[in-house]
Amino acid sequence: MGTGTGERKRYKGFKPEWELVPPPEKSFRSILKWGNPSVFKEPNERLYSLLKQVLHLSDKDFTEKTEKGLEQVADSIPCSLNQHIIDKLTAIVGMGEQGFSTCTYDRLSASYGKTMYDLFRLRENIIENIPDIVLFPASKKEIEAITEVCAEHRIPLYVYGGGSSVTRGTEAVKGGVTLDLRKNFHKVVGFNETNQTITVEAGMSGPKLEEVLNNAETLFNAKRPYTCGHFPQSFEYSSVGGWVVTRGAGQNSTYYGNIKDIVFRQWYATPIGPISTYGLPAHAVGPDLDEIMMGSEGAYGVLTHVTLRFFRYQPGNRKRFSYIFRTWENAMGAAREIMQHEAGFPSVFRLSDPEETDVMLKMYKVEGTIIESAMNLLGYKPMERCLFLGWSEGEKGFSKKLKHTAGKICRKFGGFYLTGYPVSSWEHGRFTDPYLRESLQDYGIVIDTMECGVTWDSMKDVYTHVRSFAKSRPGTVCMTHISHAYPQGANLYFIFIGKFADKEEYLEYQAGIFDNILSSGASMSHHHGVGKMTAQWVEHSIGSERMNIFRALKNHFDPDNIMNPGGTLGLYMAENERRKPRFSGKKWDNPTRRQI
Repeated sequence: MGTGTGERKRYKGFKPEWELVPPPEKSFRSILKWGNPSVFKEPNERLYSLLKQVLHLSDKDFTEKTEKGLEQVADSIPCSLNQHIIDKLTAIVGMGEQGFSTCTYDRLSASYGKTMYDLFRLRENIIENIPDIVLFPASKKEIEAITEVCAEHRIPLYVYGGGSSVTRGTEAVKGGVTLDLRKNFHKVVGFNETNQTITVEAGMSGPKLEEVLNNAETLFNAKRPYTCGHFPQSFEYSSVGGWVVTRGAGQNSTYYGNIKDIVFRQWYATPIGPISTYGLPAHAVGPDLDEIMMGSEGAYGVLTHVTLRFFRYQPGNRKRFSYIFRTWENAMGAAREIMQHEAGFPSVFRLSDPEETDVMLKMYKVEGTIIESAMNLLGYKPMERCLFLGWSEGEKGFSKKLKHTAGKICRKFGGFYLTGYPVSSWEHGRFTDPYLRESLQDYGIVIDTMECGVTWDSMKDVYTHVRSFAKSRPGTVCMTHISHAYPQGANLYFIFIGKFADKEEYLEYQAGIFDNILSSGASMSHHHGVGKMTAQWVEHSIGSERMNIFRALKNHFDPDNIMNPGGTLGLYMAENERRKPRFSGKKWDNPTRRQI
């Protein structure tokens, strides 16, 4: 194995041996590894010191790391489909390795996503819930034919896009067939500069889409470069299809909108035949099928093509700004006023609570600088102050005016201007933070996230309710931020870091956070989706009446339950599988651990 590349930090004191070596090929670790096998990220010394302090650890706890998952995935699990079915499927995609695979490694890598539960299992060499065969379709016609065969023989059918799911959304719990769209299904189908729309295959990656749009002048003889405006943290390793079927949101969504605002038309292969949506900017011809299909997570059919709106790419017009507030209440007040001021919306809109602010000032090299000295001198106290990062974009005059207006509002709420430097530091690492997970988990430290949607008037209660449970577990970091905002509310994004003995303890804690999100009245997800991880809470969250609509749609599109079966969206779950809140308003008391 060669040496990988990564962000190597200088330490004045003891430095742990952070992971900087690519995982062995075809190993369990090569599946759990985030992103580029040769890229790594390690905590800087300030963050390392904070983790030791909060998690009650010492340098001794970081002298021996446990590098699990280095073993190769043995080709030990046979395909259970009969040869007649295999022949039918491979006749559609071709007989070579470009068309299909039945090897265990390929089947495992096209089933697990990037939840911490997935990573725990991969570290323990646990293989479960994998498809019998992985197909690599190259056209819409092939996907429709595969769906028809699976419907005829009642074979479970799953779809794998970029592999960045954090909800167990792609896990093949019933075996069957998985369509892996990464290899052959990522082409541009159409570009329309007049309408400012682009149509692509669902396996198109985020970076590839952005590259195509940025280079539209060369590729399509367009008048100017363009952007999609959709940049989730998983951007580099996510697919357009994944964005759509989970109702995702990018880090610039406050200006460009969530994916539901960017989608213009969709095409699906379903067990009852192909369907497509209207493809018009607006209509009043009954309920909108686009809304019905977005967020369906493969439960109704396979998304094949999608038409997206795009926007003018004008990075030179961006105006970056950051402010520090004395309290979370002042910061939330400023955030709401910016969104309700009717002067336009910033593109990046990130407001961190005191605990996350403390960590961000360490990660983004603000702590220890003259900027921090000024904050301290002016009474912006550590573990009380809150950091707001933003940038405006669009037409040059609009962007400049919006920055000015946002600044005026921030100052009204006691905000102190910190220049654009913290924003640039955040921007530099905006897509690379997930690389920290492998380094930390080698020492038993878990970092994970959960998020929800709230209104402005409920935000304080939801924040307090969920955080009180999260922090009641001794030795746990709980950071919270707003990263997607609206005139009526925002998301709350919780990041927790703790040392966990095993996956059962981790699942118990995670379930407690979900319980408290539900009981506080927030949505169970803002942009991650549901998958099979959050499915147990869905009916209690949305109510039986709305759940019955989901079931009716499922029965219409997929009467034999072959599309992503196993609990996705909470469908076909027995009453005893649906979870009722057990930790609502209670503290973590280290209960008897059990797998959820």
